[in-house]
Amino acid sequence: MIRTCLLMLVGCFCLSSFGQVTLDECRAAAQQNYPLARQYDLLRLSEQYTLDNATRGNLPQVSLSGKVSYQSEATTFPFDIPGIGMKGLPKDQYQIQLEVTQNIWDGGNIRARKEQVKTETEESRRQLNVTMYALNEQVNQVFFGILLIDEQLEQNHLLEEDLQRNLKNIRAYRDNGIANDADVDAVQVEILNTRQQRTQLTANRTAYLRMLSLLTGKPLDEQTQLIRPVSPDDKTAFRIARPELDLYNAQVQSLEVERHNLQAGYMPRIGLFAQGAYGNPGLDFLKDQFRAYYIVGARLTWNFGNLYTLKNDKRKLDTRRLQIESNRDLFLFNTRLQLAEQDGILLALQKQMKDDDEIIRLRSNIRQSAEAKVANGTLSVTEMLREVTAESLARQTKALHEIQLLMHQYQQQHLTNNQPTINP
Repeated sequence: MIRTCLLMLVGCFCLSSFGQVTLDECRAAAQQNYPLARQYDLLRLSEQYTLDNATRGNLPQVSLSGKVSYQSEATTFPFDIPGIGMKGLPKDQYQIQLEVTQNIWDGGNIRARKEQVKTETEESRRQLNVTMYALNEQVNQVFFGILLIDEQLEQNHLLEEDLQRNLKNIRAYRDNGIANDADVDAVQVEILNTRQQRTQLTANRTAYLRMLSLLTGKPLDEQTQLIRPVSPDDKTAFRIARPELDLYNAQVQSLEVERHNLQAGYMPRIGLFAQGAYGNPGLDFLKDQFRAYYIVGARLTWNFGNLYTLKNDKRKLDTRRLQIESNRDLFLFNTRLQLAEQDGILLALQKQMKDDDEIIRLRSNIRQSAEAKVANGTLSVTEMLREVTAESLARQTKALHEIQLLMHQYQQQHLTNNQPTINP
């Protein structure tokens, strides 16, 4: 725990010092910052207290009771007993009693309760793991959304540089009589459009950074740079190791504990007891006076009522087990469908990326040819701007494909959980 805290402190220092964050750092910070993470400690404490209470069932149990009663009739003797001056039991009776019982064997009930507490806590912990794991997907979406905006901003900057260069050339052409003021205005309009797009992209990036800051609990500003992650290894892409499977296993284990607990329901209970009392009458009911007395002994109780429902109880557990297995099979089926969909998307993106560089090369040649034609007066500035924009869109498309490929690769990794996760 101390080592984890130190690592988090070092991570915070690095974030504030260098303004660069990685996907793994964001995931780890989100796992630590998410309010639900505090429930891990609460589950541990609850389990500890409940197990301690169950263990105390083996301690001596002390009870104190008192009784004052008056009855309309009492047992009387129809004859006189020599040496005894009473005619029968008194109608008013008084008693105060202290009883101590010690469990010797409870049929395994306490042990069964402790096992049930452990399995229920483990099931709750697995359910919490499922919820916390889903947080990684949110971080992925926001993180790659920012990377995509960064690429768009970069291409927007390159496009404005091209337009500024062309604006300078067009002004020179105007001075030489090759272009006119309308051509200069057309280029300036495109520059203004580019700046408007940059303003919108910058606002979107700020909003996404705010979302990422809320998820991670780290201060992130416009100067924060996100490091593009490397492509994950997909050799084990279809080996599913999601926390949901651990949850299903924990649920099955809980059923097994409940099945073992059924046996404790029809086992006998053996214990010792000691009673100390003071009252009238005492154990010697022939003496009408307050007396102290005690009783010690052993007690055996055996309730056979649970045997009547034992068969149906087992059948109910079998039915619940079948439901859990059905849910697990459905989860695996849907996950494999999602993996197949992701695989198709990845193949399509990889094929498209093979042509991106060639499209950019061709668009660059077309743009250069258009600029040369404008310089020679054989092509209008509007047509040349169309080619400049087309080249910029081709570069944006390549950047979009690269980010999309990474995003879907990590989505596939999320579906299989091949990436080691950080648990609080």
